Amino acid sequence: MIAYYFQGLALGAAMILPLGPQNAFVLNQGIRRQYHLMIASLCALSDIVLISAGIFGGSALLTQSPLLLTLVTWGGVAFLLWYGWGALKTALSRNIEMVSAQALKQGRLRLIATMLAVTWLNPHVYLDTFVVLGSLGGQMAEEPKRWFALGTISASVLWFFGLALLAAWLAPRLRTVTAQRIINALVGVVMWVIALMLAREGFSHLLSIIN
Repeated sequence: MIAYYFQGLALGAAMILPLGPQNAFVLNQGIRRQYHLMIASLCALSDIVLISAGIFGGSALLTQSPLLLTLVTWGGVAFLLWYGWGALKTALSRNIEMVSAQALKQGRLRLIATMLAVTWLNPHVYLDTFVVLGSLGGQMAEEPKRWFALGTISASVLWFFGLALLAAWLAPRLRTVTAQRIINALVGVVMWVIALMLAREGFSHLLSIIN
């Protein structure tokens, strides 16, 4: 059964490593050292729920509800455009230190809400967990399926905590004015690129429903 665990671990790592909105948010909070372990914990918990739902039968919900996927897609586009604009505005700010100080005053509830939006309004999360993992894990027998799910969950937990802790460790070097401008610009561009990709997918999905 250990082979199924490592299969899930490898696949989970391959899907979570690319820089996306969730990773960018965890990275930013780690650099700020602002509730970064709490954010990593909530991201890991969200992934545990999504992975378990996908592997143990939730994939049918997504494939049978085009309207749900459409709503999530356009909600994600709107949120990513807004979040990306905030990051780009910070990067271009004349007094980035004051803006960064204001960001550090954000309350815990607002950060939790942002984390939930970054995670649950990203349709790629559902495609990864429900479609990819669901299609692979759904074909396995009960015992191998559990080990496969445990492997993918392990990849998420290790990644989010590792990213948060590494960013916090490197924070003194990454909190300079120049580094903050580069990081916020990168986060903003990533958010907007993903938003445009989601919008293109959303239009394609709408056309397929109309036709």
